[in-house]
Amino acid sequence: MRLYSTSVRCRVALLACPAVLFCAKLFPMTHRKAVKHYEANRCFHELTFSCFHRKPLLTNDVWQSMLAVSISRATLNHRYDLVAFVFMPEHLHLLVLPHDVDCRVSGLLKAMKRPFSYRIKKLLEAAKSPLLGQLTVRQRPGVQTFRFWQEGPGYDRNIESDAAIRSAIDYIHMNPVRRGLCERKTDWRWSSARFYSDQNFPLDDALPRIDGLKVIID
Repeated sequence: MRLYSTSVRCRVALLACPAVLFCAKLFPMTHRKAVKHYEANRCFHELTFSCFHRKPLLTNDVWQSMLAVSISRATLNHRYDLVAFVFMPEHLHLLVLPHDVDCRVSGLLKAMKRPFSYRIKKLLEAAKSPLLGQLTVRQRPGVQTFRFWQEGPGYDRNIESDAAIRSAIDYIHMNPVRRGLCERKTDWRWSSARFYSDQNFPLDDALPRIDGLKVIID
């Protein structure tokens, strides 16, 4: 038996010229971990990304609901199914399945993170919140950038076997329990755990659209 999503939808090399080398010395690039997205085959992706400097920014219902909307829109527009998720105070985990091999994780992540970050920035500006300054970094002389998310693509693991898929779902759902944020995984509102425990549970409009899994006999 194979597991599938229930939804039917679904470096650039720099030339080593003197000018480039000179600019590199003047404005050294901030090191970020390189993550390769392997997308030759249609398989599940376990994605993890964190808030800036792992600050606990995802701790209020309004922001988490806004993030849920951003994820739902991105998965729909970029043709991915959301199989499982959990929002933690300073990071989140997603398990997604592309509808076809042409889908790109990099595009999905950009569509999730950028619009949400922009909306949070506007809220902080309107409220004149001191948090705005804490999340604004000097990218280079004269240029400042707002960062809600930690720079870089985060973590991406390809999963194909049924056992690994189920293990990933359980790992995602058990995050709040391991952290001592709740006693049972179904007690944590901001995850898909209740969807798997009872697919007839009342829909929570604040959560992202969940596609889940189905079993197909080969």
